[in-house]
Amino acid sequence: MSEAAHTSNDDIVAEADRAMESLARVRAEIGKAVFGQDRVIELTLSAIIAGGHALLIGAPGLAKTRLVDATARALGLDWGRVQFTPDLMPGDILGSEILDEGAGGKSFRFVRGPIFTSLLMADEINRASPRTQSALLQAMQERHVTIAGARHDLPKPFHVLATQNPIEQEGTYPLPEAQLDRFLLKVDVNYPDLETERRILIETTGVSEAEVASALDGPRLIAIQSLVRRMPVPERVVESIIRLVRSARPEQSEDAQVKERVQWGPSPRAGQSLMLAARARALLRGRLAPSLDDVEALAEPALGHRMALAYDPTGSAAALPKLISSLVAKVG
Repeated sequence: MSEAAHTSNDDIVAEADRAMESLARVRAEIGKAVFGQDRVIELTLSAIIAGGHALLIGAPGLAKTRLVDATARALGLDWGRVQFTPDLMPGDILGSEILDEGAGGKSFRFVRGPIFTSLLMADEINRASPRTQSALLQAMQERHVTIAGARHDLPKPFHVLATQNPIEQEGTYPLPEAQLDRFLLKVDVNYPDLETERRILIETTGVSEAEVASALDGPRLIAIQSLVRRMPVPERVVESIIRLVRSARPEQSEDAQVKERVQWGPSPRAGQSLMLAARARALLRGRLAPSLDDVEALAEPALGHRMALAYDPTGSAAALPKLISSLVAKVG
């Protein structure tokens, strides 16, 4: 290996060591405010440092807003929240032009919407109309908005953490599959265990609560996101991801359950998401390269919202998470 290659590898190792130290502090700071949700925190951070967005699915009162607030503070990012409702219009999120009348005459001025922030919480995104959903999701993909023919770039970094209530579905507009595909990971937020719930009751109903300190900032986060894309991926991990994604498609799978029950499978974007998230999770766990364990842990969050099962009238067939787990076991 040449001296330049050695130097480059040494630089990456040194940069990764600094990133791991910073990310450990970020996780510790978030943990001051969000209790017993280590997996949720890890998945959320994995999506962000991989450069993507996350969809948080859970019942009300499970600290999703608290998680976004704590994450923004720990990462040193400004953040905003939009409560989605059926009457919300695209301009309410993106911004709009208004007519100003001054000494020099009349002119249009662009007023930025709440999307112009580094971390946006889209609360109950499925309550907005398809028109409003598509406006937000287009901005998520392209990182800019176009108003009256003029382009307005969003801040860097820019990430969306959207929430969805799985219990109350009346008056909602479920996200189409093509729009779900814009989220790097789907994160299920579950109820806490007994000891965690006891801690929540004691520590969040007193006079004061722990303050979350900033452990990063925007430019440093962007540098870590760049590092994630430069991390090496072992060939066996690449092969595992490819085999897993292809085995989940009924047109290409050799699995009988997939052929019979899956209506459509994950696109190549699912493999890209899984590859990036695996690198991010490895870095969060203090490793320089992802392993098969990362693929296994991230398979359902990366693929679950990019697949659909055919209706089962008997109700006896395995749920999608279990089906994905079986595929992971076969390709691992």
